[in-house]
Amino acid sequence: MSTERDLGTLTRLRDTDDTIANTSTDIRGMDVVDTDGETLGKIDGLFFDEHEQKIRLMEIASGGFLGLNQKKVVIPIDAIEEITTSTVRVNQSRDRVAGAPLYDPDVVPSVSSLDQTYGYYGFLPFWGTGYTYPQRTQRL
Repeated sequence: MSTERDLGTLTRLRDTDDTIANTSTDIRGMDVVDTDGETLGKIDGLFFDEHEQKIRLMEIASGGFLGLNQKKVVIPIDAIEEITTSTVRVNQSRDRVAGAPLYDPDVVPSVSSLDQTYGYYGFLPFWGTGYTYPQRTQRL
């Protein structure tokens, strides 16, 4: 069973003085596309693991107008298949992302919600035995 200690502390990158080491690799604001090349939304935020200093989740915002009535979901960075100069392609379909576990954008994700999120998307949680940080995201 996971505990807060196992997980470490996740923090929204924008809520800290920390930055991404190479700002040219910052994916915030980029469009996210699904397995069919359809736009899911934009990366509105990133959550990082303070202990290991690694990005763990992307917060994707879609719909709404000027930030109002936007729907937000979190997707593990493990879902990233490709990063281009303008898009981040994930290995999930629009329907899969639309059915993701509920996420409250006003609260940093908890251990229990992350257990559900990682399981839903089919990824080993980053605090689990045998987890390896995805090579394609090493630059984040």
